[in-house]
Amino acid sequence: MSLVKPLRLLLLGAPGSGKGTQTSRLLKKIPQLHSISSGDLLRQEVKHNSGFGSIAFNYISQGKLLPDELMTKLVVTNLKQSGWLAPDASWLLDGFPRTSTQAEALNKDLQTYRAELNLVVELDVPESVILERIENRFVHVPSGRVYNLQYNPPKVAGKDDVTGEPLTKRSDDTAEVFSKRLKQYKSTLAPLKEYYINKGILQMVSGETSDIIFPKLYDLIEREFGAH
Repeated sequence: MSLVKPLRLLLLGAPGSGKGTQTSRLLKKIPQLHSISSGDLLRQEVKHNSGFGSIAFNYISQGKLLPDELMTKLVVTNLKQSGWLAPDASWLLDGFPRTSTQAEALNKDLQTYRAELNLVVELDVPESVILERIENRFVHVPSGRVYNLQYNPPKVAGKDDVTGEPLTKRSDDTAEVFSKRLKQYKSTLAPLKEYYINKGILQMVSGETSDIIFPKLYDLIEREFGAH
């Protein structure tokens, strides 16, 4: 797809809803699109022990969330440094904003560059499906490669496809822990959705698998931003 007008997209979805999968598929199909993952940015800053990274590490090591203004600054600064705040640039955000307060702060900063979000899509996946995915998820820790025993199993059971090293299960990849995360997500989602409903840019795509959701998401973007 070739975009005929700039797309500035936020993907919303519960943990385990497949935001990362949808992002990687969109990037392959839409060459003009760039992506920013707030989680990846944060890990990079901490790893390189930058000024921001050391501040972030202090919060993380105490089990605290970073203040909204710090996270907003991190995302907007990265967009600016990447040259993506130009009027014709297209990008998507994954993982931020997560609250209505963050959304307001982000919008205020983006207004400065006339680059506010113009599409927000919620990935609506049944909770039972998400919990089943999590129970079947295994990880190769050194590389971050993720496998799912149902739809993306390793070629050799329990082994990473590339290195042959053992796969492990994250300590928080259990139905019990994830149920708590989903409950927390829902409590912050309602006001965040309301914020974007009021802006007239919220859409929803529903499905039980990424293969069902992606065509709906792609069609939605193509209708509003693609060449016809």
